[in-house]
Amino acid sequence: MQKTITITTDSREGLYDITRQVAEIVGGSRIRTGMVNVYVRGATAGIMIQENWDDSVQTDVIHLLQKLIPAGVWLHDAQDGNGDSHLKAGIVGPQETIPIIKGKMGLSTWQNIFLCEFDGPRDKREVVVTILETVDQT
Repeated sequence: MQKTITITTDSREGLYDITRQVAEIVGGSRIRTGMVNVYVRGATAGIMIQENWDDSVQTDVIHLLQKLIPAGVWLHDAQDGNGDSHLKAGIVGPQETIPIIKGKMGLSTWQNIFLCEFDGPRDKREVVVTILETVDQT
C-alpha cells in the first residue's frame, strides 16, 4: 500500500510534525504487523524521528545543522544559492522506516516523525508513505 502526503512549509528551515498523517494511513491500512517507510521526494529535505515533547529539540536540530553547515560558502551556491540545503538533506537522509506492531506504529512516547525542510518555504513537499505487511510467525 502506498499513499502520498502533501505538506506546505512556511520557512527556509524547519521541522514539521507529520506523525498524525502517517498514523492515519497506517490505521487505515488495517495491517497488524509490518513496516511503514516514510520518504520525502526532493534533494533539499529529509525525514527524521525526533523527540516531540516541545519545540526546543527541533529548534536545536536546526541550529546544530546551521552551525555545522553554514549557508553561502559551498560551490553549489553559484547555481542556486542552496548548497547548504543539499548537504543538510544528505546528512539527515530522505527516509525512516518504523515497525508496525499490533496495527500501530512502534514509536515510543517521545518519538514523532518530522519532515525536515532545508530549502523552503515550499507550497508542496511530497512525502511517500509505503506500508509493507509481514507474516506474523507467532
